[in-house]
Amino acid sequence: MSFVKDSANRTPIVDTVFAVVELAKQAKEKYGDDKVIDGVIGSLYTEEGKLATLDTVFSTLKNLDDAKLAKYAVSFTGNPDYQNDVIDWVLDGNSNLYKEVIATPGGTGAVGMSIENCLEPGQTLIIPEIAWGSYALMAQMNGLNLAKYSLFEGDHFNMASFKATCKQVMEGQNRLVLIINDPCHNPTGYSLTIEEWKEIIAFLNECSKTYDVVLINDIAYIDFSARGAQAKKYFTCFDEISDNVAVIVAFSISKSMTSYGLRCGAAILLAKTLEGVEELKVVFEKSARATWSNINNGAMEMFATIMENKKDDYIAEKQEYVDLLKQRADLFLEEAKEAGLEVYPYKEGFFVTLAMDNDTRDKYHEALMNELIFTVKVNNGIRVAICSMPLAKVKGLAGRMKAILDTVK
Repeated sequence: MSFVKDSANRTPIVDTVFAVVELAKQAKEKYGDDKVIDGVIGSLYTEEGKLATLDTVFSTLKNLDDAKLAKYAVSFTGNPDYQNDVIDWVLDGNSNLYKEVIATPGGTGAVGMSIENCLEPGQTLIIPEIAWGSYALMAQMNGLNLAKYSLFEGDHFNMASFKATCKQVMEGQNRLVLIINDPCHNPTGYSLTIEEWKEIIAFLNECSKTYDVVLINDIAYIDFSARGAQAKKYFTCFDEISDNVAVIVAFSISKSMTSYGLRCGAAILLAKTLEGVEELKVVFEKSARATWSNINNGAMEMFATIMENKKDDYIAEKQEYVDLLKQRADLFLEEAKEAGLEVYPYKEGFFVTLAMDNDTRDKYHEALMNELIFTVKVNNGIRVAICSMPLAKVKGLAGRMKAILDTVK
């Protein structure tokens, strides 16, 4: 007996993040919050241990007319003012390419839609070996294979592995589709340099002489970059793409507006030609209509209202948390260096990841939990969510973690 299609994957989903969240919750109830280090939650928290919610965002949302909160959006592709404000805010004048916007349920919707519509079942998606786990799940649900490149070579992006992986995939299929999560990479906190981006685009242009190329740029954490508007300057590199390269920028209001549950974002479609953008738009808007039909109107109205009337207030309030993130990261990294605790090259963002092989990782993760330190296992590492830990709990943590690591090696 079976009620689903034959090709469906029937293996139950195991979400390691939420499983550890539950273990951390139980530990707090048993031992008290002060005794537990919770480095699991991938959301921004205050120094008082509360979920950070920007007042500019939620006062705007609450002041919207009830009808705006209740009604459908103008179109299943998003409200026109929202679409225009997304382009203005995200690209910040750094792109002269043809562009369209499709509203999506969070950045996840944008990434998922891109994967579904740009590759045929049986083809291969390219991602880094250290990446957000949902990329692999999306590929699996669409019947895709994965090719993974080594993310780092020393303290910088592993360009050689990236290029070699792309070339290998091109030998077996007629399209190149890849995800680059940048800036503020989840889970390592790495951000590519302008020079690295230029080399990537030049290489993709070379690849596009043989096959069409789609670059999915997941920018979920961009608005918490320590560099502010400078973090968006790399978009100028996209203007150098060839006619046979398209870029899809996956934007997340969930992160940028500290409104994780509102599920609103956008797929920004970029191409050198109008024809290229129009093709993507037609397919994506049909996919949106068939999948989720409409996006949270209140979230879009809230974003547009802030962008048009309260942008300076939003930026100023958000900056307080950007600065706090940097303080937490600086403290952890300084103490990690002193303790000899190896981390992947971090520049900015919500997470720091300890570097190690997977066998050590598994034993270490268990040993950490035995000491009431809760983290997330990723490929070849342990992710520490500094975004949700107050400075008082960050202080001394790296030294404790190094001591525990020494016991399992």
